[in-house]
Amino acid sequence: MVQVAIVDDEALVRAALRSILESSGDIDVVADCDGHDAVAAVTAAWPGLVLLDAVMPPPDDGLTVLRALRALPSPPPVAMLTAFDTSEHIHRAMAAGATGFLLKDTAVGTLIDAVRVMAAGGTVFTPTVSRAVVDGFLGDPAADPAGVTSAGRYGRSDQPSGHGSGPGTGPDGTAAGPPYAAALAPLTGRERDVLALLAAGLPNAVIAAELGISVGTVKDHVRAVLRKLAAPNRVAAAVVAHRAGLVRVPE
Repeated sequence: MVQVAIVDDEALVRAALRSILESSGDIDVVADCDGHDAVAAVTAAWPGLVLLDAVMPPPDDGLTVLRALRALPSPPPVAMLTAFDTSEHIHRAMAAGATGFLLKDTAVGTLIDAVRVMAAGGTVFTPTVSRAVVDGFLGDPAADPAGVTSAGRYGRSDQPSGHGSGPGTGPDGTAAGPPYAAALAPLTGRERDVLALLAAGLPNAVIAAELGISVGTVKDHVRAVLRKLAAPNRVAAAVVAHRAGLVRVPE
């Protein structure tokens, strides 16, 4: 069973989320509370995942509670759940250690699947949130979420690129090509196809349909891409793809 704690300042929202999640049959809501009681409830239940409302009234607002939870010994992963998808909320939550960001109007099935993925150690962002995160990184040329320019990872910035990729200009106006294009050198052709669609903010099911492969195969390719890019999550990989000029938007 996946054990989840829900932190939201509205009791009706907590009740609705509990009903939705427990209808799955394999998710157990072990605690639900407002921001004031969040730390005590989480330390008492030690769930595998916390769903935390990003927008709650101070002093126990979402970011304050997130930071308090992440400061606990062996903290559980915390996913932000909110009706707002503003870049400000997203970037602050990521910087504070959020493992995912979901909108409250996320479809029931998608929410349940996302909870399973995050409880297992994965990172989940809804497509609109992923787009906002990528845009935020692309707007800051110094941001390097996958560590592509770290010394020793992909070599010097003048390292030749592979698979025919060369210097150029990415969609954000920053330099494409080395070191970002060089980072793509270890990827197979199919992995590059998957990364290009992933960078467009598409979910696995749509990528599978576009490429004519199974969702399971897409997941295998995504795992390989993240491993080869040393990217912590899909968003970091998408930023690398954008800066390397590798983006594919299906018709």
